[in-house]
Amino acid sequence: MNYKTINSADWIDISVPVSEKMAVFAYEQKPRFERRASMERGDMGNNSTIHMGIHTGTHLDAPRHGIIDGKTIDKMPLSDAIGPARVIEINDIEAVKAKELRNYQFKRGERVLFKTINSARCWKTDEFVPDFVYIAADAAQILVDSGVKLVGIDYLSVGGPPETHKIFLGGGIWLLEGLDLSAAKAGSYNLLCLPLKLIGVEGSPVRAALQPLL
Repeated sequence: MNYKTINSADWIDISVPVSEKMAVFAYEQKPRFERRASMERGDMGNNSTIHMGIHTGTHLDAPRHGIIDGKTIDKMPLSDAIGPARVIEINDIEAVKAKELRNYQFKRGERVLFKTINSARCWKTDEFVPDFVYIAADAAQILVDSGVKLVGIDYLSVGGPPETHKIFLGGGIWLLEGLDLSAAKAGSYNLLCLPLKLIGVEGSPVRAALQPLL
């Protein structure tokens, strides 16, 4: 199907703000910004250092995150991070499950983002919310079997049992985690979520945005 873009200005920022107070996953450390040079202290300019985990805020997981010989984030084709995507609104308040996904048809090479109650609920606090809506293993298997190439979720991890990550990453799927989809309705979009070109590591922070499609 051919889509016509609405307007280049109509991009929706689906990234979460990065701050020293922000929520991080249970075992992560909160970010820290260090001002090494400061104009207020008399330096010629401001110069800062960021201390934070790769899986902080809105980020991409590469297969290496869970597969010992999986691709690292610098091997991600730009075409996988830019292009048409579909936002699907999930009704289940516990998990994205196979039972609900069977109502949809998935195409090989598709990018799929799941909007759950996480977007409205979890980002209201700077503390980690452990009972977020996750992606169940049976749903992950449906997406891998369908040949989807990127899957996104609106909290800090696809979560669920450990096999969920293994199924996705073993299937070569890039995981876009830490999204805020509160401003995005279910439907078709252009997705932009470029990672940093970090050599040899398992993920990267990203700035992610959606452009509605007609």
